[in-house]
Amino acid sequence: MKQMKLRMGSIRLVLRRFLLALWSLLGPAPGWPGLKRWLLQVATLALLAGVGGSIFAVSGLASIKASSDHWPVTEWFLNFAMSRSVATHTLGVKAPALNARGMVLKGATHYEIGCFPCHGNPALPHPRIAREMTPHPPYLPRTIHEWKPEELFYIVKHGVKFTGMPAWPAQQRDDEVWAMVAFLQEFPKLNEQEYQRLVSGGEMMDRMDAPMHALWAAPEGMPRPVADNCERCHGVDGQGKGAGVFPKLAGQSRAYLEASLQAFARGERHSGIMEPIAAGLNEDEIREVARFYSSLSLPEPTSKPATSDKSVSRGQAIAHEGVLNQRIPICVECHGPGGNPRNPVYPTLAGQYADYLALQLELFTNDVRGGSEYVHLMDPIAHRLTVQQVQDLARYYESLAAPVAPQTP
Repeated sequence: MKQMKLRMGSIRLVLRRFLLALWSLLGPAPGWPGLKRWLLQVATLALLAGVGGSIFAVSGLASIKASSDHWPVTEWFLNFAMSRSVATHTLGVKAPALNARGMVLKGATHYEIGCFPCHGNPALPHPRIAREMTPHPPYLPRTIHEWKPEELFYIVKHGVKFTGMPAWPAQQRDDEVWAMVAFLQEFPKLNEQEYQRLVSGGEMMDRMDAPMHALWAAPEGMPRPVADNCERCHGVDGQGKGAGVFPKLAGQSRAYLEASLQAFARGERHSGIMEPIAAGLNEDEIREVARFYSSLSLPEPTSKPATSDKSVSRGQAIAHEGVLNQRIPICVECHGPGGNPRNPVYPTLAGQYADYLALQLELFTNDVRGGSEYVHLMDPIAHRLTVQQVQDLARYYESLAAPVAPQTP
């Protein structure tokens, strides 16, 4: 509240100084006649400014060349307007905890795909093409300290007009935007090797000594889209890097993976990270990716949790018995484990990361997840679950994971 009052006071001070300067420039006389003359002068100046601006635009003298920089006064005005707009629109916004390793990793993997071409990385601070943009995209480690986390969130989510900065592709996913902010807070501390290991999980670094032709070609048996995009988050083995922020894809049915990618591509399942990637795949590539990850065999998950944790026990009861008075059905009928026939488009949950499952249920509850043609089945169920039940279910399904050794197709 104190910070909000200070900002409002700053805004009022700027407006007051502007009005005083205008008043002294036009020199209004006291009384009604003087006021009328002052208003007439203001209207005349506004009309002249509008006519002059129109003539300037129609003449074609206004330069729109990206090859030339802004005039200093234009650059100052745009930067000032941006900083004031961001400060005003972030009043009351509170940042969540941003020091979780998983959040940083989630933001880092997207930065390399979506942000590096303009803002660079420790190995290439100023990409060649981006240097020809006006204004020049800044190398972020040198400017991050100028913005608070709440302000970075606003900029990343909404983008910036009159620059090449786009808005976040899925406006519903604040969790992804905060993950990007978490990474940006860590970015200035990273050297080149630390950055590469963070954005690629170490797998790209392990291939850096390979011949050039081997780097260009996808590893044997791996579709090119997996090598270019998917392995960065989901891993070559489909285990999701072990951080809990990326789902395990290995062992999911081909039908489920295809339906999910198609929903992302259509924008019906919301994710600023996944939507652009899926939209760039054609039908054959979607089938290739789905075939690859569904073919990765996993040990059969355990049918019973290997822990007596009370939360896991409560989750097991919900999954196998449902909750009658809350109209929550039995989870295993659709998601396993068990030998009953299931729709192949439904995901298998046994062994999935608890953090990922809890996030998906939270997105359902907040009506921002979206999905395939079957998403309407989960929406009402998620709304009936309590926060504790969500955590219990997520922990139960994670507890069913069988030990997995990394594998290369």
